Amino acid sequence: MIEVRQLTKRYRERVAVDHLDFSLAEGEILGFLGPNGAGKSTTMKLLTGFLPPSEGTARVAGFDVFEHPLEVKRRIGYLPETPPLYPEMTVVGYLRFVARLKQVPGRGLDAEVERVAGLTGLSDVMGRLIQNLSKGYQQRVGLAQALLGSPPVLILDEPTEGLDPSQRAEVRALIKGLAGKHTVLLSTHILPEVTMTCEKVLILHQGRVVAYDTLRKLERQHSGAEGKASLEEIFIRLTAA
Repeated sequence: MIEVRQLTKRYRERVAVDHLDFSLAEGEILGFLGPNGAGKSTTMKLLTGFLPPSEGTARVAGFDVFEHPLEVKRRIGYLPETPPLYPEMTVVGYLRFVARLKQVPGRGLDAEVERVAGLTGLSDVMGRLIQNLSKGYQQRVGLAQALLGSPPVLILDEPTEGLDPSQRAEVRALIKGLAGKHTVLLSTHILPEVTMTCEKVLILHQGRVVAYDTLRKLERQHSGAEGKASLEEIFIRLTAA
């Protein structure tokens, strides 16, 4: 569903993403990890067509991101680190607006808006202005717009940012429930979320892949005399240099 080969992004002398290779099968959830500045957000912008690459290719659902950008955008639900919200709109008005942009059929538009509102716990705040919502609820609105139209691929950058522990658990359960129906690239700094929702993990450091495998295999590879290594220990070990 996602296939990346030798993907590279340079900003003059600085290499933000360095010959990245990975693939993601239909229905998989990939934990996309790395310290600040590792190249995660740049990679997501390349995959969604927001940035052109310096080298390499990326394909989503069989379409080249750079040769067929509209076909790719039709198949991706994207939640960037800062959700693309219009604070002066109501929640329902904003979701209807995004649904029309995504060309959700008119007859099913209201039902689709209600569906994603129910999934993300927004049903009780649909009439409120987005600017009057807490950061956690604004994050939910961002997640709801990504789910509109039920795209086969979801790219989520810090989806639980600003949520309290109970809200975070709800969103985590929602993302886990998407496995099989959607292919999900999940970027987060909260490592327990990855262990609870993802089978596969990719760790970036300074724009390069330093680990890419199932969580179980990574734990086995990095285990020592003291026992099985945790994801946090693996992450720190691989990104310390």
